[in-house]
Amino acid sequence: MSMNHTTRRRSLGLAGIMMAGILLAACADDDTTASDDSAGDGGYDIALVSKGFQHQFWQAVQQGAEEAADEFGAEITFEGPDSESEVAQQIDMLQSALDRSPDAIGFAALDSQAAAPLMDEAANRDIPVVAFDSGVDSDVPLATAATDNRAAAALAAEKMVEHIDGEGKIALIVHDQTSVTGVERRDGFVEYIEENAPDVEIVSVQYGGGDHLESTNLATAILEGNPDLDGIYGSNEGSAIGVINAVEELGMAGDLTIIGFDSGQAQIDAIRDGTMTGAITQNPIGIGYETVKAAVMALEGEELPETIDTGYFWYDSSNIDDEEIQEVLYE
Repeated sequence: MSMNHTTRRRSLGLAGIMMAGILLAACADDDTTASDDSAGDGGYDIALVSKGFQHQFWQAVQQGAEEAADEFGAEITFEGPDSESEVAQQIDMLQSALDRSPDAIGFAALDSQAAAPLMDEAANRDIPVVAFDSGVDSDVPLATAATDNRAAAALAAEKMVEHIDGEGKIALIVHDQTSVTGVERRDGFVEYIEENAPDVEIVSVQYGGGDHLESTNLATAILEGNPDLDGIYGSNEGSAIGVINAVEELGMAGDLTIIGFDSGQAQIDAIRDGTMTGAITQNPIGIGYETVKAAVMALEGEELPETIDTGYFWYDSSNIDDEEIQEVLYE
């Protein structure tokens, strides 16, 4: 503003120039005051780096983040890699976010170890970090806003055992073995089976990177290799959609128990038509909201809990239309 103002008035006399300088100084003081005021009331720049955009889950997380940003007067950016297998792309996004020096960062790690050096960089630059959905192998994040994935996966396993009458063969399609969510949703499920269902055999655990096409191929191979399979568990939206696709393509809809994780239109439709038995839904809007809220609290000097549990629910054809469930489904 000041350069254009000065350029337009190069013909001013000495008195005019002095007056312009006084006005500009006053404006600068006003701008500084306004900036200080906005920082006190919020106005923070918060960069969120998620695991992706391709699933409705992440779109719901972004919605929650935007709601919190509006409430607390913050500005956010939200980005993620092309797929949940693109660890290097996500790390590049995190580096770019750090390079522009936001006030705080929210990060959902695809690889809980790969981001550790950048977490240290954030700490060295006094940029507070809040993890969301997945934790990071680092002490830098002040809090993690996430589902209790191990407990949620155990509930999924409990439902699987219930629906196959406590015996039979099952398989898992897991989104990855590098993120905290992938590991916990696998281990929580497997541990429940091992400890509570001696007559249930896990014949295969495969990793589809959260990609529904790769998960379809993996589920198809499992089904063709195990025609007596009784159930399959898909550990996230892409994994579960892959299982649904494989079952439908093989003409096996309704022949086995399918337990999913997350929501999204494909899973909702599959539960309504009986292809999928049921699924665990998280609270993605709550995850996004709590992440931004925690970042603002950190910037205001408030103490944060180490874990912010955003909750989870089992839903199937019997309760999918209940108000409590409808509030946490995303389509």
